[in-house]
Amino acid sequence: MQRTLVLVKPDGVKRGLSGEILSRFERRGLRIAALKMVWMDKALAERHYAVHREKPFFASLVTFITSGPVMAAVIEGREAVDVVRRMMGETDPIKSAPGTIRGDFGMELEENLVHGSDSVDNARQEIANFFQDGEIIAQKD
Repeated sequence: MQRTLVLVKPDGVKRGLSGEILSRFERRGLRIAALKMVWMDKALAERHYAVHREKPFFASLVTFITSGPVMAAVIEGREAVDVVRRMMGETDPIKSAPGTIRGDFGMELEENLVHGSDSVDNARQEIANFFQDGEIIAQKD
């Protein structure tokens, strides 16, 4: 069982797409193990996007992700990191295939609705930025 972090970004929350986006993961067979609405402060945003710190778009990433609340979710299931990333689509929604979250609902590169961890190691770190162990509900068999 693998876990990953999903964020419905401020544009997705503002457009009322949080439920639609999260339900797609559930319908695929993944499970929501934790969920909360968070308004990220600058420190959390900078920690979350630290891998992009030296890139020219870093400041705009931080400004955007702190512009409104996000829905943070721990999603788990078989190969959750890869499955979530495929379901999200390309970073640029214009290049995303229909049927993906960004392909169906997105138009803007910088406001691309959703974030998903890009590796198992990054997922662990990102989940820890948003959730404490007691907030993640283990599945009972």
